[in-house]
Amino acid sequence: MRRLDNIDIRLLRVFVALADARGFADAQIVLNLSQSTLSTHLAELEKRLGAQLCLRGKQQFRLTEAGQATYNAAQKLFLDLDEFTRRVGSATGSLAGRLRLGASDGTFTSKTLGLQHTIRRFLADGKDVFLELTLGTPSELEQKVVDGELDIAIGPLSQRAPTVTYRDYGSEPHSLYCGAGHPLFGKADSAIDAKDIENSRFCVRRYRHFDDIYMVGHPKASASAVEMEAQAMMILSGHFIGFLPCHFAEPWVAKRELRAIKPSAFDFVSTHRIAFRTTSASNAVVSAFLSAAESSRLSSVS
Repeated sequence: MRRLDNIDIRLLRVFVALADARGFADAQIVLNLSQSTLSTHLAELEKRLGAQLCLRGKQQFRLTEAGQATYNAAQKLFLDLDEFTRRVGSATGSLAGRLRLGASDGTFTSKTLGLQHTIRRFLADGKDVFLELTLGTPSELEQKVVDGELDIAIGPLSQRAPTVTYRDYGSEPHSLYCGAGHPLFGKADSAIDAKDIENSRFCVRRYRHFDDIYMVGHPKASASAVEMEAQAMMILSGHFIGFLPCHFAEPWVAKRELRAIKPSAFDFVSTHRIAFRTTSASNAVVSAFLSAAESSRLSSVS
């Protein structure tokens, strides 16, 4: 094995980005580097390590055994470097490092749940923290916190992980909607009965499939979506009914392109929570973000 003390960390970050993107095409976008530059960096890393890290061609990009070992070791190294940065920052009285955040999509239009409000507070005093923000379904986010891929996740989480601490973050009212052109759009709530609901095509959020169906008492789903934007497009087509957060639907409601169906019967509130590994409670960067989140939460309800 070659000595590794002269390996440029940048080469490892390029390699990890290539592995995560599973090829050059997407990695070019992520890193804003040309394919020839990426190839040069990868070749240089392989030369220094003395091993081929991946098999690449027009139809495939696959890590070799040495490549997988290097990828795993690099991920561990990056975590250690982040911890080093945090400790040095704490010793010098500054806050620095990397913070990996996860959130549910479609929350940015909420005054209480939009993560931009907490980020604004968190970075207000010039912290030297690199932020990574990932959007995902609640189950994906929760698992990534458990696996150590995220430091903090916010969303309607299940609270099932014993190694994770959960705190209330905010609430999100939902309504059942239909779009302009749907048979129920111009029908008064008092005239809409169970048969009208059953006869309407129902689009569910895939990660809430049975919850959405049970809440309405609908016999089946006719479509599914994962992202909130995709759910909105299905409903706006005029062919489906489905649930949306009220804050997300409001712009289309104001333009009379969406309407809520029988709010008194179908409205519900989803509770969003902030989650982090219990062992990370003493992490200065995580703690600072949690404080900013709490301040945002309190200001939004005051």
